[in-house]
Amino acid sequence: MDLTTVETILPVRDRAALAGAHRGAGDTALLAGGTWLFSVPQPHLRTLVDLTALGWEPFEVDEQGLRIAATCPIGALADVPFAADWAARPLFRQCTRALLASFKVRAVATVGGNVCTALPAGAMTSLTSALDGVAELWPQGGGVRRVPVAELVTGDGRTALAPGEVLRAVRLPVRALRATTAFRRLSRARLGRSAALVVGRRDEDGGFTLTVTASTPRPLVLRHAAVPAAAELVAQLEAAVEDGPGWFEDVHGDLDWRRAGTLRFAAEVVEELS
Repeated sequence: MDLTTVETILPVRDRAALAGAHRGAGDTALLAGGTWLFSVPQPHLRTLVDLTALGWEPFEVDEQGLRIAATCPIGALADVPFAADWAARPLFRQCTRALLASFKVRAVATVGGNVCTALPAGAMTSLTSALDGVAELWPQGGGVRRVPVAELVTGDGRTALAPGEVLRAVRLPVRALRATTAFRRLSRARLGRSAALVVGRRDEDGGFTLTVTASTPRPLVLRHAAVPAAAELVAQLEAAVEDGPGWFEDVHGDLDWRRAGTLRFAAEVVEELS
């Protein structure tokens, strides 16, 4: 879609230029892949700040784990040189395929854009939350602020980003990458938007993490020292949703259907990881 009100596209090549161009004004937006930005009318926009000119490497692997740049194309995650002991590798492919998009869109859409758009069905929010991803944020005043992705996304289309703040990268710790994962997804159609996405994770020390997205307006993460009994986890999950974000409902699935699928999936991942 043409954004006919946009008057200026500013390519920024360093942090100082980025800070000067992006101050959180309502008529300015960050441009990376642009797949969501150009998909709907944006009559309030006058300026786009092009992050791709910063030239960030898509990803970096080191002894601490994996650092994914905000501008990394989602499709490029297939090129990550996974270590042999990173048992969570299948989760990358599963979450990438959960994105409602063609391979052409995945080649352009970015990890950071998917997270910051903060759609409940954001597949990169699911992936990075499930693997204890920590967002590296660049505040307007300098420095770096670190926030778990599960806390950065606060609701449907809402984040904890401060005005003018920019997502620089997401760091996935090696302990989570070495974990065994179980994945479940619910959708009205095989290629439809996720209505519920549940990831179970068993770490090398036996710890268990359950992450729920799509059926809740923001990520919900539950942790146990060991894989719990299915009935215990289901009861805990239902109480946590009711006391917290509540169940999400839109045209892609009603509340009761999402709730039932999510609770069933929670029991299934416990069985798979036990």
